[in-house]
Amino acid sequence: MPSQNQLTLEQIQVPIPGLPTALEGFTILQLSDIHFLPFTKLALIEEAVAQIAIRKPDLVVLTGDYVTHEAETIFGVVQTLRKLNARYGVFAVLGNHDARAGARIVRQGIEEAGITVLHNRGFTFAVGHAPLHLAGVDDCIWGHPDIHAALDNQTTAAPTILLAHEPDVIDDFSQVGPIALQLSGHTHGGQVRLPFLGTPILPKLGEKYVQGLHRVNESWVYTNRGLGMVSMPIRFNCPPEITELVLV
Repeated sequence: MPSQNQLTLEQIQVPIPGLPTALEGFTILQLSDIHFLPFTKLALIEEAVAQIAIRKPDLVVLTGDYVTHEAETIFGVVQTLRKLNARYGVFAVLGNHDARAGARIVRQGIEEAGITVLHNRGFTFAVGHAPLHLAGVDDCIWGHPDIHAALDNQTTAAPTILLAHEPDVIDDFSQVGPIALQLSGHTHGGQVRLPFLGTPILPKLGEKYVQGLHRVNESWVYTNRGLGMVSMPIRFNCPPEITELVLV
């Protein structure tokens, strides 16, 4: 069993019906729930960023909760996050801890790292001759989410990748517009997973799709276990992860 701090790379293939040939093999590296301080140390974040760089992804996405209690701690990871790079850019949304600690300050730190925050908005870009739509929504517990605004300019020709911190919102969001894949975090995979008992503690909007890939209506949702920890400095049977998702 990996130790609580042994970083794992999860490699996931996501089958998208009707995926254009130009998008086959498109790679997305997801980093989530850093929770820098008090329990998550900079060394683990640096290791994750270094592993992402080795993979040379097409896209890097961050799905929230960069801080735990104090918004200002974001500035302690700006230099590390600035090392993230991808062919089509690095994008982020905020999580519930970010929104509660101080969304404006956390967003400032993320943007100082050269990362684009998708706050209830999206855009379409070309991968070869094929369009791909990327959108992000604000935190759905303490923030001001607007999924209609996030999906406002999507086109039916472009598969949509949605960044949303809390995974369970896919139940509603998938009814608003076509979402090929929602990428989320929030749950930490339960953080503690007990044999036969499962995950005794799960957060609001993170009780259904706790970890991994799930099919919901005509959409996929992937829940990343994240890097960090909250409430207690322990992971059990639930190691931290970065995720490489490949569209097929």
